[in-house]
Amino acid sequence: MKVAQVENNILVVKERETKALDGRKGAIVRVFGSGLCGSDIVKLKHNLVKDGTVLGHEIVAVISEINSDTDFKIGDVIVTSHHIPCGKCEYCKNGNVSMCRHFKQTNITPGGFSEYVFVSDEHLKNVAHLKPENLTDIEASFYEPLACCIRAVKRASLNQNSTALVIGLGSVGILMAQALRAFGMNVIGCDLISSRVDILKNLGIEAFNVNEMCESIKADGVFMTSGSDKAIDTALKYVRDGGKILVFSSTPNNFGYANNEIYYRELTVLGSYSPSPADLKDSLRLLKDKEVKVDGLSVVYPLDKVQKAVNDTVSNKIMKAYIKIGA
Repeated sequence: MKVAQVENNILVVKERETKALDGRKGAIVRVFGSGLCGSDIVKLKHNLVKDGTVLGHEIVAVISEINSDTDFKIGDVIVTSHHIPCGKCEYCKNGNVSMCRHFKQTNITPGGFSEYVFVSDEHLKNVAHLKPENLTDIEASFYEPLACCIRAVKRASLNQNSTALVIGLGSVGILMAQALRAFGMNVIGCDLISSRVDILKNLGIEAFNVNEMCESIKADGVFMTSGSDKAIDTALKYVRDGGKILVFSSTPNNFGYANNEIYYRELTVLGSYSPSPADLKDSLRLLKDKEVKVDGLSVVYPLDKVQKAVNDTVSNKIMKAYIKIGA
């Protein structure tokens, strides 16, 4: 089978032996495609994974072999996430599911940028679902990233009809804004790239170029989906006193939020990372019901052009890539 593996911080397509179940509980799935996640790019840019690693986790796939007590069967087209919380540890009990040690140890094997993937029985029971018939493969590939945004919305715990500002309108920012609206918030988005501002406007959500923001805007919650250091100043500028800043991005220089701003203004700054099984269910529902629309956000690349997809995303030529692997 073909896989795209890491070699010297780029993705290179190689041939590997196709694995069978060989008595294991779970399923072998043939991957139709996988979204390229910003976290995949961060891992490549900062040399965070070993050579030979196969990245990719936003998969849509068909079951080709199965040994499971679930109702899934050969021929079912599924979406699945890659990590599973144990539900029992102190992290899980306190709502920090993505800090769960079991969560961090679980994964699909070898990774989504592969023609075939092993999905464990635990994945099938907790984070895998049939792909809704009214969703295309590309739309369904947003199942996991949208769930990440839903978890962020829940963690912020804003009151209904609160004003929420999304800073950074890449694909995650577009998802975050729609998730906030679906959960009853009054949403504003901003970005420096006018075409991205227009995408949000076309979805019926108020949006501005950052340089044209009204000084009077004061948000109850600011959701930082931009990877720019300067976005921190923007967040502090537009959050109201006593408001919240939800961090859903890493920044190049790892700058923090000013201590005295947090202290004197009684701000809450919190992070959010990966979703729980409940967030994933909510994500699939919002996609199926078209409360969150993702049509046109992704550009399709074949597996042998996966590194070009990475390069084009980094250079802002595209917003999001979907790597088409099978049919």
